[in-house]
Amino acid sequence: MINKIKSIISSGISVKQDILADEHMIQQLEEVSLLITSAFRNGKKVLFCGNGGSAADAQHLAAEFSGRFYTDREALPAEALHVNTSYLTAVANDYSYDVVYARLIKGIGHKGDVLIGLSTSGNSKNIIEAFKAAIEKEMITIGFTGSTGGKMKELSNYLFNVPSNDTPRIQESHIMLGHIICQLVEEQYFGT
Repeated sequence: MINKIKSIISSGISVKQDILADEHMIQQLEEVSLLITSAFRNGKKVLFCGNGGSAADAQHLAAEFSGRFYTDREALPAEALHVNTSYLTAVANDYSYDVVYARLIKGIGHKGDVLIGLSTSGNSKNIIEAFKAAIEKEMITIGFTGSTGGKMKELSNYLFNVPSNDTPRIQESHIMLGHIICQLVEEQYFGT
């Protein structure tokens, strides 16, 4: 069992080393951080969506903006779209789970807002529909996926396709990438 534990840790480190060596992804982290900072400065919001563990990650990252990251500062307008269970269950029941996020984007999304979708496969139907709705609203779409990017690849203005097909390693890297963005945005926005 000890060897298995070490193998799992080594696998996680390997994925992060691949990300570290990916100059395009590192450059995108900078670009997305500047873009989100600008969106906040222009009165725009950042919305997150995901399913399962990716929903938990979406909620976690939204809270880093709306709560705090490193510094005690004002809240930034960010939220995870799945946290209203009455809405989520009503729309899933009355329409389809495929449209739970798209319907909300159509209602509260505005031009210049940012939508961050997390899907390890990049093929989650409800995230794809949300991205389509966001594009119609002229929002900025940022995808967090696994290696191929899936169908989200073509719908993402920016794509962080973690170089792995292993769901836990992808999700661990999504949090790392999200935390980097949160830190950079907080530092730029608040001058810390």
